[in-house]
Formats: sequence, structure tokens, C-alpha cells
Amino acid sequence: MKFLDLSKVHIRSGSGGNGSISFRREKFIEYGGPDGGDGGKGGSVWAEAVDGLNTLIDFRYQQHWFAQNGQGGMGQVRTGKTGEDIVLKVPVGTEILEEDEETVVADLSKLGDRVLLAKGGNGGWGNLHFKTSTNQAPRRANPGQEGIERTLWLRLKLIADVGLVGLPNAGKSTFLAATSNARPKIADYPFTTLHPNLGVVKVDNTEFVVADIPGLIEGAHEGRGLGDIFLGHVERSAVLLHLIDGTSGTLIEDWQTICDELDAYGEGLADKPRVTVLNKIDALDEEERAFLKDELEDAGAENVMLMSGVTKDGVTEVLRALRPHVEARREADKPVDTEAEAEGDAPWTP
Repeated sequence: MKFLDLSKVHIRSGSGGNGSISFRREKFIEYGGPDGGDGGKGGSVWAEAVDGLNTLIDFRYQQHWFAQNGQGGMGQVRTGKTGEDIVLKVPVGTEILEEDEETVVADLSKLGDRVLLAKGGNGGWGNLHFKTSTNQAPRRANPGQEGIERTLWLRLKLIADVGLVGLPNAGKSTFLAATSNARPKIADYPFTTLHPNLGVVKVDNTEFVVADIPGLIEGAHEGRGLGDIFLGHVERSAVLLHLIDGTSGTLIEDWQTICDELDAYGEGLADKPRVTVLNKIDALDEEERAFLKDELEDAGAENVMLMSGVTKDGVTEVLRALRPHVEARREADKPVDTEAEAEGDAPWTP
């Protein structure tokens, strides 16, 4: 399945049905009067976050979503049928934006979140509504209300507990493959990862989701390389795992490049908790490891850890360093039962 995290859709709610102009014409019934029914209401357009989806690829092949129109009213005071609603089923973590791609309409960040995008038009009144003491045979009815037409953007931001960041070939995909059942593409050339990958890792009876995104290069915020568009997938993460290639000859510059790109992107990424890891230590001896770690910490990196994704040396320690940040976020996101708390905090009186 192809990965797609941005899609444009055109939606339209159903128009309401027209009211009916009708009169009773039964034999032997004097002064039958008007009996035109109302038009049915048009269907609405909804968006709902559902389970089992992790891409917006369905919206590439179907971009137009139109709800059903309401049926017109009929004689014998019969109301027209209501148009059926239509629901856009999207992955959890989908943002819905206006056509300007900036104004957020809704953020469906939890399973089951549902939002009304376009309300169906009301049905028109039939001529029965216009009967008065001075107008016993009204020949007017209201037309149905027009539906609402909108152009929207759907933008997916994956829900992950940990976001992997680093330069191309820093070992992000190798780390994901070594710690989870995910099988991302791994090769010895840059930009082998062209779209985000998710993996579920486990340490000390705790599971959390790790997102591997394509590597960043200097100037990514200006569109160089693959740009920084994939950073949106780690915005919701509790902690960032910054991997640095220990075999690189420009270690400090590599570390600073990622820091600068996170800062240029904004959205609070530069302020997120971060675990910095010197990767590929299997190619370094003990003296080189200690020297490079000291260099990074002198440059400003805090609590640098050592790891090899290939040999899995230090991997468990890195996962354990990530775990407290993930658990702290989950604890903060737990819903608070205010009524239960109020009852629990109430002082006991005899």
C-alpha cells in the first residue's frame, strides 16, 4: 500500500427538498384545502477517525464526496425522504484544513473523533404551512435550502510515542528493524527511507510506537533533499530520538544541522525532550567512543548515549531512556474524572 499523508478533497452536503403545492381533491369532501408536504432534509458530510488506517491513499482515487439531496414534499401532507449522510473515514491523527492549507478545521487525534464538515440543507415548507384564515388556498411553497460546498485538505500526522530524527544513513531504519517487527528498507545510500515507517517496540513490559521519518539535510526547511514535510509525523511524539553517525567525519556539524532544522521547523519540536545517541559504535574502538562522546557533550548535547543498531549493543539502554518520557506523556493524557475526584476529595464528616 502506498503512503500518502496529504490529500485535497471536495465535499458538498445535500440540498433540501422543495416543499409541495398540493390540494385535497377527494370526492364528496368540501373545502379540502392545501395538503402539500415539506421537503426532506439534505444529507450532511462528516469525518471520522477510524482504526485500521495509516494512510490517506483512498482520497487520491476519490476526491469528490457529495451527500444525497433531500426528496421533495408530496401531497397528502407527505414529507420528502431525508438524504443520506456521507462519512469520510480517515486515520487517527488526521488534521482537516481549509483550502488555504493553514486554517485548522478539526484535529481528529483520537479514535472515534467525529466532526461535521458540511451540514445538509433544510427542506422547504409545503403550502399547508401558509394556510391562514384569509388565505385558505395558498399557492406557494418554499424551495429547499442549498447544500454547502467546500474544498478541504486532509493532512495526516502519525500517532507515535517516539520520533526518530537524524541525517540520512544515520541508522534510523536499522534501529527500527532491530527493535520491532517493522521491515523498512535499509541500504548504503542516502534517502533509502522515502516515507515514514512505524514500529512497536517493547522494553521492560512496556510497549510504545516509534516513527522513522526520512532523513534531514542542511536546508531541509528550504526544501532541500526531501524537505521537512515529514517532521509533522513526529510533532505528536513524547520524545525525539536523535541518532548521529559515529563514523561521520563531521560529527558536530551533523548534530548541529538537525538541531537547526528542528528549530527552523517550529511547532515546539526544538523544545521536546530529546535523547541523543551516538550510533554505529561497532566501527569504533573504546578510545574513539569516549572521545566522540565528550566532543558532542562539549558542543551542547546532553547525556549522549552509545549504541550500535547492527550488533544491538546499547539498544536496550536507549529504549529504557525513552520509556520514562513516554510514560509521563501517557499519564498526562489520561482523562480526569472530575466528579470522582470531587467525591474522593470531599472531607468526611460524622
